Amino acid sequence: MMVAAGVFTACSTTQKEQKNDDFNYVVENFADVQMLRYKVPGFENLSTSQKALIYHLTEAAAAGRDILYDQNCKWNLPVRRTLEAVYENYKGDKNSQEYKNFEEYLKLVWFNNGIHHYNSTDKLQPKFSEAFFAEQVSALDPAAVPAKAGQSVTEFIAEISPVIFNPSVLPVRANQKDGEDLVATSANNYYEGVTQAEAEAFYNKMKDPKDNTPVSYGLNSKLAKVDGQIVEQVWKVGGLYSPAIEKVVAHLDSALAYTENPQQKAVIETLIKYYNTGDLKDFDEYAILWVKDLDSKVDFVNGFTENYGDPLGMKASWESVVNFKNEEATKRTELISANAQWFENHSPVDNRFKKEEVKGVSAKVITLAMLGGDTYPTTPIGINLPNSNWIRRDHGSKSVTIENITEAYDAASQGSGFGEEFIWSDKERDLIKNYGFIADNLHTDLHECLGHGSGKLLPGTDPDALKAYGSPLEEMRADLYALYFMADPKTTELGLLPTADAYQAEYYKYLMNGLMTQLTRIQPGKTIEQAHMRCRAAISQWVLEKGKEDQVVELVQRDGKTFVVVNDYEKMRGLIGQLLAEIQRIKSEGDYEAGKNMIENYGVKVNPELHKEILDRYAKLNLAPWRGFVNPTYTAIYDANGNITDVTVSFNEGYAEQMLRYSKEYNSLPSYN
Repeated sequence: MMVAAGVFTACSTTQKEQKNDDFNYVVENFADVQMLRYKVPGFENLSTSQKALIYHLTEAAAAGRDILYDQNCKWNLPVRRTLEAVYENYKGDKNSQEYKNFEEYLKLVWFNNGIHHYNSTDKLQPKFSEAFFAEQVSALDPAAVPAKAGQSVTEFIAEISPVIFNPSVLPVRANQKDGEDLVATSANNYYEGVTQAEAEAFYNKMKDPKDNTPVSYGLNSKLAKVDGQIVEQVWKVGGLYSPAIEKVVAHLDSALAYTENPQQKAVIETLIKYYNTGDLKDFDEYAILWVKDLDSKVDFVNGFTENYGDPLGMKASWESVVNFKNEEATKRTELISANAQWFENHSPVDNRFKKEEVKGVSAKVITLAMLGGDTYPTTPIGINLPNSNWIRRDHGSKSVTIENITEAYDAASQGSGFGEEFIWSDKERDLIKNYGFIADNLHTDLHECLGHGSGKLLPGTDPDALKAYGSPLEEMRADLYALYFMADPKTTELGLLPTADAYQAEYYKYLMNGLMTQLTRIQPGKTIEQAHMRCRAAISQWVLEKGKEDQVVELVQRDGKTFVVVNDYEKMRGLIGQLLAEIQRIKSEGDYEAGKNMIENYGVKVNPELHKEILDRYAKLNLAPWRGFVNPTYTAIYDANGNITDVTVSFNEGYAEQMLRYSKEYNSLPSYN
């Protein structure tokens, strides 16, 4: 599971002031997006072998890029390749509005890994005309047009144009509306010709309620109806996506020569084995070895991992994160992990749902080296894996906080005017200025290190029982755990926060985001769809409602503007504890109806008047609610024998430049899969 980056936050200088250096974090702005770059501090101090290991892992991260495009929608690859061909061969006026609108749409397709928004999953709407598109595609060399076999360019244009321009065709990538067939109405490419009922029945037949160590059914396959029979098309070497997976495996194989220790080597070898067999038991073996690899400085995630994009919460998108340990900052997360049992024992949840023995909670702060697949170009700020409940129970989990990403966000946010517009008073602004960065990082640490690994399912509870509501409820559980304990005296006793009231900075930011400012990411008339946003809204709305009688939290009007006011932080913590106890009960018992009511009542709906106000206020600041990252460029230097003698890293590649290069260098899948 991941901690997603929140909406644009107030300027919050760290305890150590940001240094003014020549590094330019901002790459470019377009539409409602700002592209950033991140530093990779400490890379130059790694050994040659560690640099070479990172190099091959970054190549493996890039090699799977096209898998995600096809997973998100079966039309994404032909659409992207057509747009790129027009972009690179355009000979008209690049100052014309049609062309500028076309260029913006292409950049949005890159940003979202397809024709649907990565967060809302709604279809992107182009501002250029269908006639402009047809004219430009017709002018291309036919060899550059990704038409189907035997299809003319004219026929191709006729078939693909509705995919791009008709809002009623493939309108949403992952539909989560209660009461609808979530499979049949979703444009993702996880299912073909099957209904939600058929998909659920297919996997329910596989499950054995007595199995205490079940595999993650359906994680690495497309479920399709072929000749009237429902079959799994497994993503593996020799199966679906084989050309891309073969490239990923080749780079993983090259990385073996540079592994730091036998355990790390075994992790990569087992991942290669899994990619070759597609057997989910091999995936579990890999996950267990990965969790236990605590001695390696270099680490990575690579594969079919998170299931946010599947409304049933089963199919996993392809992703990769390459990183190395930030030794100094990791002292913080190691301290948290060492006290994991204390936190579990003192959790406000029912004792029936607590772990008697917390196993294998390992946590570290990392320096990100490369993003790939579903973490690129938008990225989480924290990760906790594996997602398997029984592996967490028996072997623990590994948590990371990505501090060079939070640093980049923070550096790019300074002087934005956001705090002056949305924060109630100087008291809250000073809290956030003094403690916002450190409190935010601690929240991520606790969310990933302890929150996702806390609690347990009761015997016989199906881990998929919460269905489409499983992901937002799981994020609620982890967020609530973090919020509850960061206000505990134990955090200051351990030195995790500098003062007893520092947690209040995160409490205020969290409520302001959940009740108001994350609405800048929602289009007028739309509801909240993304799991992390539903999580933040549900927690904030529940606390607001339940604290109304005692005026714990209020929405207050001043000069025609709405603000969050927290009157009693201690009582707010009490409410957070109550909600944590209920969410853990829902999770432990698999109480679908209670989970559904929690999300639908508190996490989905948007107040249209407040929404309009927030959008109007935000627009005046001229800020981008969405942010993504351009990766550094790694270059391997070889000797005459083909051995890597050094790896250099540069940060000067532009956004379009990187996207086009990736499309050329990591172009292994056919347009239609």
